[in-house]
Amino acid sequence: MLATVMLIESHWLSLPASAIAFYYYAVFGVGIVLAWRFHSSRVLYALLILLLSERALEFFSGARQVPATGPGRIAFEAITFLVPLNLLFLGWARERGLSAPVVASRLLSIFLQSVFVAVLCRPGQISGFALFEYSPLNPHWFRWTNLSQASLLAFLVAGIFLLIRFFEIPKPVESGFFWSLIGSFFAFYSGTIGRTPSIYMATAALTLLIAIIETSYSMAYQDELTALPARRAFNEARLALQDPYALAMVDIDHFKQFNDTYGHDTGDQVLRLVAGKLAQVTGGGKAFRCGGEEFAIIFPGMSLEDAMQHLERVRESIESSSFHVRGGDRRYAPRKNDRRKAQVRRGRLSRSLSPRRGRGAVSVTVSMGVAQPTTKAREVDAVIAAADKALYRAKANGRNRLEAAD
Repeated sequence: MLATVMLIESHWLSLPASAIAFYYYAVFGVGIVLAWRFHSSRVLYALLILLLSERALEFFSGARQVPATGPGRIAFEAITFLVPLNLLFLGWARERGLSAPVVASRLLSIFLQSVFVAVLCRPGQISGFALFEYSPLNPHWFRWTNLSQASLLAFLVAGIFLLIRFFEIPKPVESGFFWSLIGSFFAFYSGTIGRTPSIYMATAALTLLIAIIETSYSMAYQDELTALPARRAFNEARLALQDPYALAMVDIDHFKQFNDTYGHDTGDQVLRLVAGKLAQVTGGGKAFRCGGEEFAIIFPGMSLEDAMQHLERVRESIESSSFHVRGGDRRYAPRKNDRRKAQVRRGRLSRSLSPRRGRGAVSVTVSMGVAQPTTKAREVDAVIAAADKALYRAKANGRNRLEAAD
């Protein structure tokens, strides 16, 4: 977006009308198709709003410059006020997919807003909605823009809250909504219609299109629960490995018991705790979640002996991290027999997990097996199998330990 602003405002960007039209409709077309394909209703309706708003403005103005009065001016004031509010709503709304009720409600919203603008811009209308023309501040302060003070306020409020939303949920779509707001502002602020606003509006749509692509990539290559690279990323990383390297397999001790005793929500907290520690591994190691309670760490260009030092540090870091269990009693509260079984399980589990001082605090531990390429295990799959065997040996020897492959 910043690059687009610099190119346009410096007049470096000189493209034929056909190229701009292709860019405009290609971005919106591909964006709408991908948003539909990935069931991203928020992005889909944001793209429709951006597209329809510019088309409506062009229809009511009928010129390259928004007129000072009349239906064209009224449409400009209404559209530039409604667009940021729509982006703000969609940016904060929960993703609800493309079910029939959701599609109907949001299409109805777009239809009602379109009717509202059309009624304001009926033939012969000179003045618009009083709110859009309200100017409590000195108009000379805003001579740099054609936007009304109400529209500027709408953009400012939307920008602040979309930025807050991004810091609260730093994901591609949340970022995309903020930058699409910036793009639509630059498309509207001069009050012109044609080449430059179309480029800005298409770039606003492009930020949402990129957000969809980044989100789909994250879904494929990043584990949503732990934020570690997922199994697919591990499979691709291991294909690029070249000798020397070390590879470790990691497993959380007694995780199934922990899940059965305290519930899946608590189990998820344990997974996030362990993943956070593994992500901090030193020595250039990279951690992956392979599935369930199993993780892998790759050390490119490192020998087994050197990797073991870094693995031992992260194992000790996990062991020393006290985990506080909350809400475990409530999971088995409904039935007396279940409560008795849960108490037995918690007793066994607390002994195996080394209870810490403080009520409900336990120590989570991991077992590790590490291997490197050898004359007997040269291929990556063979190295992984050797690391797995070392991991099983670590569990058989009492857990909470690191074992090297033979």
